[in-house]
Amino acid sequence: MAAPADRFSAAIPVIPVGALFAGPGAARDRCDAALLEAAATIGFLTVTELPAALAPTAAVRADLKRIFAADEAVRRRLWRRKFAPTHRNVYRGWFPAQAGAATFKEGIDIGPDVAHPEFAVDPSDPLTEPTPLPSESELPGWRATVACYYLGMEALAGELGRALARGLGVPEHAFDAVFAAGGLSTLRLIRYPPRTPDSLAGAPEPDTWVEHDGRRRHTVGVAHVDSGCLTLLVQDGVAGLQARAPDGSWLDVPPATDAVVVNFGALLGRWTGGRIRATEHRVLGSDRERFSIPFFYEPCVDATIAPLPIAGGASFEPFVFGDYLWASVTRFVEFQGLEALRSPGVSGARR
Repeated sequence: MAAPADRFSAAIPVIPVGALFAGPGAARDRCDAALLEAAATIGFLTVTELPAALAPTAAVRADLKRIFAADEAVRRRLWRRKFAPTHRNVYRGWFPAQAGAATFKEGIDIGPDVAHPEFAVDPSDPLTEPTPLPSESELPGWRATVACYYLGMEALAGELGRALARGLGVPEHAFDAVFAAGGLSTLRLIRYPPRTPDSLAGAPEPDTWVEHDGRRRHTVGVAHVDSGCLTLLVQDGVAGLQARAPDGSWLDVPPATDAVVVNFGALLGRWTGGRIRATEHRVLGSDRERFSIPFFYEPCVDATIAPLPIAGGASFEPFVFGDYLWASVTRFVEFQGLEALRSPGVSGARR
C-alpha cells in the first residue's frame, strides 16, 4: 500500500502555480520567487493548481498506460537497437526490463515527431530519428492521447522556464529560443515490475541494495542526476521515488496522482551558473507494480548553450546541445556500446 502521508514532510515543497497562467502581478511574482527558491535549494518540488488542459487526470494516465497491455509482438517490434541489433532505432523506442541490473524497468521513449509533424526527422542522427510507435489499429486513439499530453507538458515546462528566468533576473524568454522549432523533449512511459529473485541475481551490490528507514531495500531505479534541463513527472500513487537532500539524506517524494513533480538537470544547473540545483534521485522497489510518466524538456539538437547574464554565475565555453546530450546518455547502460553511432558536430553541420 502507499506510504502514509506523514512520511512526506514539507522538505519537498508543494507550490500552486495557477498564478503563472494568470498574467503579470503580485501573485505571479510570489510564485516565481517560490519556484526559484525550491530550484536553488532542494532542486525538487511538486506543482499543483494546473489549468484543466494540463492536469494529469486519471483517464489520461490510464490511456497512456495502454501501451503496457499491448501484445508482446507489438512491443518487441519497437525495441531499440541495444536490445534488438537488427532494428534501426537507437535513441527512441522500447526498452525491456534487464535482469541483473540495478535499474529494473520497461517502457518507451517518445520524441517530438509524435506531436510535431513539422519536426525535422533525420534518420542519420540517432537524436532526431523517428519514434517507432504502435499502429492506430493496434492501439486505437493512443497516439492522439500521447500527442496531446506531450504538447501539454511542453506548455507547462515553458511556463516554468519563464518563471525561473524572471526569478533569475534574466529576460523572461531567455530559454525559449533554444526549445522552439524542434526541441528534443522526450516523453517516457515507464513500468517498474516487482523484482523477483532472478531479476536481482548478479545485480551490482552497492547500487542495488540500500538501507532506508532501518530496512534493507532494493532499487528499481539507480541513483542518478538527470542530464538535461527540466523533468516533469506524473506518478501513480505508489511510493518509491526519493530525492537526495542537501545534507545527504534521502527524502521520500509524495506519490500524488493529481500533481506534477518537477526536478532539474545538470544542463540547467550549468546553464544558470550553478544557481539551480540538479538533484540526485532514485527509485526504491517494493512488492507493488509502479508506473511513472516523466517528460524531459530538452533544447533543439543544434542549439548553442551559452552563459546567461547572471550576476556571479560561473562561466563556461558555449557548446552544441546535441553533442552534450549524446555524450551524457551514452554513459547510461542502455546506450553503452553505441557511442560511435553519432559523431560530435553532426548537428552543427546541419545548421
